[in-house]
Amino acid sequence: MALTLGHLYPDQLNLYGDRGNIIVLRRRCQQRGIELRVVSLGLGDALAPDEYDMLFIGGGQDREQAPVAQDLHETKGIGLWAAIEDDMPVLAVCGGYQLLAHYYRPASGPDMRGLGVFDAWTIHKGPRVARCIGDIAISWNGSTLVGFENHGGRTYLGTAQPLGKVLKGYGNNAEDATEGAIYRNAYGTYMHGSLLPKNPHFADHLIGLALRRKYGKNDWDNSHINETGEWTDGASSSESLEIKDDDPSVVLTPLDDRLEWEAHASLLEHMGLQDAAIAALSNDNGLKVS
Repeated sequence: MALTLGHLYPDQLNLYGDRGNIIVLRRRCQQRGIELRVVSLGLGDALAPDEYDMLFIGGGQDREQAPVAQDLHETKGIGLWAAIEDDMPVLAVCGGYQLLAHYYRPASGPDMRGLGVFDAWTIHKGPRVARCIGDIAISWNGSTLVGFENHGGRTYLGTAQPLGKVLKGYGNNAEDATEGAIYRNAYGTYMHGSLLPKNPHFADHLIGLALRRKYGKNDWDNSHINETGEWTDGASSSESLEIKDDDPSVVLTPLDDRLEWEAHASLLEHMGLQDAAIAALSNDNGLKVS
């Protein structure tokens, strides 16, 4: 069993440890006997949507975003739009998030035209307006997501659904308590840190979406995987996939995420969200993607 992840602009958009998101996705797949291949897609590289199962685009400074914005329109835009409309899971962080919206207006210089995947736009209000910097927690899918944000731009949503509601921190614009945006299976967010190491449930959400899209509406049975991630009893990875047409969900076998949830809860506690921290520590790690 294998998935392929396209990493967009790894040399241009790579701030705040965003590569850690890919490390987490690869490790969580490996622990379940799933191979995750990672392919770098830089400036000038075409994006053929049929070759990928997931996409990731990170954050960068304004000078890196300008050539990326141009390349998105000239080289990758058609393929990226096709992938998103076909429900490929996409994670876009900070600058990548801004460039998947309508436009980014920097403090100086011309607007950078985005792809318009998210009905949103971003305006940098200049050096006299304080940046949005610090830890952040949001509500998401009956749980919480935590991370670190550092952005000067303020993003405003049109009809786009936010990723979550801000519990602590700034979010999109420090005004309306929204954070991030969602379109189909594409997720935009300002949460660095990296995002996924402290949010294993969201990492599994993305993996589950990719598996369901590639292999159908299935349940996973990883009973043939031992503690080192190896297949036992002569089983092959294809035997772990049981088709259940009447169940439109993917259930990933829970991993031992005690350290991840302790880190998650510690950050919530640091932000004064005691009840959310307690809930995180009692979280059921089995994730169902509906």
